[in-house]
Amino acid sequence: MTDDLILDQNPEEFRRAAHAAVDWIADYLENIDARPVLSRDAPGSLATRLPDGPTTQGRSFEELMGTFDDAVMPGITHWNHPAFFAYFAITGSQAGILGEMLSSALNVNGMLWKTSPAVTELEIIVLDRLRGLLGLPEGLFGIINDTSSINTFLALAAAREALGFDIRQEGMTGRTLPQFRIYFSDQAHSSVEKAALALGLGVRGVRKIASDRAFAMDADALERAVAEDRKAGVVPCAVVATTGTTSTAAIDPLRRIGEIANRESMWLHVDAAYGGSATIDPRSRSMWNGVEQADSIVVNPHKWLFTPVDCSVLWTKRPEMLRETFSLIPEYLRTDSGKVINYMDYGLQLGRRFRALKLWLVLEHYGIDRLQAVIRNHIGLAKRLADELENRDDIELLAPQSLGVVVFRAVVRDEKGDVNEAASERRTEELLTKMNESGRLFVSHTKLRDRYGIRVAIGNGATKWEQVSRVLEFL
Repeated sequence: MTDDLILDQNPEEFRRAAHAAVDWIADYLENIDARPVLSRDAPGSLATRLPDGPTTQGRSFEELMGTFDDAVMPGITHWNHPAFFAYFAITGSQAGILGEMLSSALNVNGMLWKTSPAVTELEIIVLDRLRGLLGLPEGLFGIINDTSSINTFLALAAAREALGFDIRQEGMTGRTLPQFRIYFSDQAHSSVEKAALALGLGVRGVRKIASDRAFAMDADALERAVAEDRKAGVVPCAVVATTGTTSTAAIDPLRRIGEIANRESMWLHVDAAYGGSATIDPRSRSMWNGVEQADSIVVNPHKWLFTPVDCSVLWTKRPEMLRETFSLIPEYLRTDSGKVINYMDYGLQLGRRFRALKLWLVLEHYGIDRLQAVIRNHIGLAKRLADELENRDDIELLAPQSLGVVVFRAVVRDEKGDVNEAASERRTEELLTKMNESGRLFVSHTKLRDRYGIRVAIGNGATKWEQVSRVLEFL
């Protein structure tokens, strides 16, 4: 053993490598549209390209960057591509990437205020500013976690505790409990059902509510379902309203759902993971009509606010329920820091990354005017695409265009002019395959009322009509 042995022994080597990496990133972002969006790798391909390793003596950064380019990059589907229209488009913006670099260099853990005061305090500050920018009510407590799936789980766990059955102390087993139930639209994200499973409510503990013709939750159907369950002895726990559903970006009737939730003493959770970012533009804030009734709200800046994955925000007006559900303080984590927020008390995680830094840089660097303009432009591009598609006899929109999402299918008619459903589905699948195999764009699919459709979601910060119009080229 020697006293002067350290891991990183050559700062200048790192400086050269870091400059080279930044040059690589800048070139990648500048020229990304020339790359095929979807990786063509077959399963197991990467192992055939990687050299044996690790070596006993290590490899230089220069050699590793070469291996990264040659071995790893062919297996990358470019989510940062301006023609990435599958799922929900995302953006690793320049400001966000710099935030990730600085966060990685600091390598702090914000589990307690004491472990890095600025990590906690910047999160408090930036989330309150973002809350105001999105037009959400004052007084909400905010916390950043990795994804909306986790934030929805945390919110529903708090909702379960708020029922008053002392789940924290007594648990779910070894005693008799009534059936709890969570309600959500048949268009809601699967993370809601997964949260119910993880919370011990089981498949019987969820009830999907029918959606209307525009694929938003039918509030009358919700009201009937709750009444039926009450009569059967079921205890309503929570209802999840979605503003920007996954398949069609439909907006659930938040005010009416909130009124039902309040009357029935249910927790109201609003899943605005996708659509919430659009409300940075006041013209999109009609989706918040009734949001003051919500107990919790989730918005993902990593979806449509140009912040690199991962960054999901949970706001709640009942932080005491989150704390009551999750706070557990062993002796080695007790502090005498006074009245401060220790974010470890409000969820499952102890270790917490400095995610607020990249979100702060994005908001500060681009400014509100530019962020609003880009999101307005994305919605305009989606409307232009929908208008072009509606003018075609061989295409049918399967849902109203909403926010940045357009869903359509190819239509094949028989000799009488009636739609041949089987042939239409085959044609639509063929069309999607041709689009994705071209490398020029990447779209995903969905099924609406048993009709197979191509789904285009516009949301990358670099997307222009030049990329969106590629959809039309294949028609």
